[in-house]
Amino acid sequence: MMNKILPIGAVALALVAGGAWYMTQGASTPGSTALPGAANAQSADVDTSSVIEMVEGNPDAAVQVIEYASFTCPHCASFHENTYKQLKADYIDTGKIGFTFREVYFDKFGMWASMIARCDGPEKFFGITDMMMKGQSTWARAGSEGAIADELRKIGRLAGMESEQIEACLTDGDKLQTLVAWYQQNATKDEIRSTPSFVINGELYSNMSYADFKALLDEKLGE
Repeated sequence: MMNKILPIGAVALALVAGGAWYMTQGASTPGSTALPGAANAQSADVDTSSVIEMVEGNPDAAVQVIEYASFTCPHCASFHENTYKQLKADYIDTGKIGFTFREVYFDKFGMWASMIARCDGPEKFFGITDMMMKGQSTWARAGSEGAIADELRKIGRLAGMESEQIEACLTDGDKLQTLVAWYQQNATKDEIRSTPSFVINGELYSNMSYADFKALLDEKLGE
């Protein structure tokens, strides 16, 4: 099972306009505020070279896996709680493959989560991602936008970040615009239509069990 992705242009506008940046206003502030300038962003016009690719494992391995996932996708959370853990132990931590995580943005909550996950750099990204996927049923269903915002802030603090650092990341409009454009460019190029999806050595695959993943990787590794 997978989550279907909305047309990229439509989801980008939905994310950056019409109150998508409520989180930056704080849980105690009613209403919502659009991010200035972001709603008019066109991916082709935005320089995305500043976006850091989140990679673990062996970047020089013969087999490279790119996962496209949303922090609010239940199937992505299930993948990370099950298949990913086995992949990490058997293929990523052993250096057999390189593994890149790329965010897909279904909604504003997934974007907020992405901003928190990236807030303290690559060193903490996968640890925070693990916390978010494991606790998705709690923070993503906390209720109001303010409650979800506070749950994400809590994850940031549990990861060792100060409140000021978290707020600075969440109010970084330039980074938001860049991430939306980066998502659009990647998802268009790799023809991503659902999550989780995987690009393995340039070939697109849908979600699969660990047994199927293992068989595929072993074939590509010549094992």
